Amino acid sequence: MDESSASGRMNHYEKGRHVPDVETLRKIAAELNVPLNYFFCEDELSAELACLISKLDEESKKSLISELLEAKGNGDA
Repeated sequence: MDESSASGRMNHYEKGRHVPDVETLRKIAAELNVPLNYFFCEDELSAELACLISKLDEESKKSLISELLEAKGNGDA
């Protein structure tokens, strides 16, 4: 993104006049050091979880999924 047009372009995104395409969102996410799905979170807690999960290695992600499924199963009883 050209720095001279970045501010104006971001302003259009913020005001809802334009919607960035996925590739632009990827670039913004990389610049902000957040995962792409961060932009689609509906609340701050989900956004924080997305950021934390994205930093886990594959084995830790699998372990977290197992723990969440177990916790969900215990909560349904």
